[in-house]
Amino acid sequence: MPLQNELDAFRASWELRVGEAIAALIVGDIEGLRSSGILDSAAKRGDLWPLTHHLVDALGQPFDLDALIRQKPVVLTVYRGGWCPYCNLELRAFQAQLVRIHELGAELVALSPETPDHSLTTAQKNDLAFPVLSDVGGALAAKLGIRFPLSEAVKPFYEKAGHALPLRNGDGEWALPMPATFVIGQGGRIAAAFIEPDYRKRLDPREAIIALQNIVQANAA
Repeated sequence: MPLQNELDAFRASWELRVGEAIAALIVGDIEGLRSSGILDSAAKRGDLWPLTHHLVDALGQPFDLDALIRQKPVVLTVYRGGWCPYCNLELRAFQAQLVRIHELGAELVALSPETPDHSLTTAQKNDLAFPVLSDVGGALAAKLGIRFPLSEAVKPFYEKAGHALPLRNGDGEWALPMPATFVIGQGGRIAAAFIEPDYRKRLDPREAIIALQNIVQANAA
């Protein structure tokens, strides 16, 4: 089943569960973010990948993403957190394509603003066999132009749902990245970028693989 079909099925069941008022609140908030102009300054295809600092893996150890990008192409998917069911569906879909990504000479990496202990829980519950990194403080997400503060309208909903972002992310802020997937060529040029204010929509991993195939073909030409 295509990833978006799974996401849409979850969305339909969630809307039935929470009711029309909450569903409308979320839709309005998403459209507010979209119309804010945030996408205008977000990283895009053709941009150079920004230098990264202070990333750590799920065990809290430093992770040199810059060195990895110098060595090989990288598919990097940015997710909101392990509390987000859409994110977990996406991560499992990428895990299912991990062998093919490696066959193309690339590496797969996931990134969220959550602290390493939460990243470890996410990796374990989804049986992920690729690095799951913490962007604590959202420095990389900010460089990519995808970090934003939650609106006052939806903050109470997140609090009621138990998503205490200031604690889970360890930075004391109510902020998140827009879900995004980047295919980065060896050396740091962004070959494909999918950024979506609507967190219920994600790039199908098979599209990332097509972008990787294009990189391989261009290098072989």
